[in-house]
Amino acid sequence: MAIFRDREEAGRFLAEAMKDLKGKENTLILAIPRGGVIIGKTIAKELQLPLDIIVTRKIGAPGIPELAMGATTSEGGTLWNEDVVRATGVHEGFKKESERSQIEEAKRRERLYRRNRSPLALAGKEVVLVDDGVATGFTMEAAIRAVRKNDAGEVIVAIPVAPRDTAARFATQVDRLVVLATPEPFYAISVFYRDFEQVTDAEVERILEDDGEDHGNHEKHP
Repeated sequence: MAIFRDREEAGRFLAEAMKDLKGKENTLILAIPRGGVIIGKTIAKELQLPLDIIVTRKIGAPGIPELAMGATTSEGGTLWNEDVVRATGVHEGFKKESERSQIEEAKRRERLYRRNRSPLALAGKEVVLVDDGVATGFTMEAAIRAVRKNDAGEVIVAIPVAPRDTAARFATQVDRLVVLATPEPFYAISVFYRDFEQVTDAEVERILEDDGEDHGNHEKHP
């Protein structure tokens, strides 16, 4: 069932599929931690592009936190699963408080990962959103919304593996979609890797620190 040896191999395959972006001015890689940062690091190195992160957070249903009622990022761009919202009967106040809490947590994690580095500016840029795979695609959709909200010029989603229907949905939301495999039936993302070792917070911090040294100081958001 495994398609990729590890995240680094998947990142190299994605970089090969996007080699037209190599060294392209005004283009950057935006990775979703934690596993997506390994993918992003590899693509950024191969294509000689700057790397940054966008933290996504699931908004769990009341009493069933593992059930996604919505998803958001540090930049907002919240996406709601209206079917779950209706089924659970949550009131607007609960939604707003849950959204606020997860946006704050996403911001906290971004501060942790970046340390004292400023985020890259997105306005007018070609932004490549990457992760190590998607299943429902809910959190990636929130990331797409967030970078659109920050006036990104073009949005590309690059992922190693996704269900066919999720990939088809993304294709209508972005300027370019790069998906290496859409296996059916689709199981957990980890099934498609021989090595899917958990990525630590410390590793994400180190990767971003190394990339910042390679590309100089990051620009601040306007």
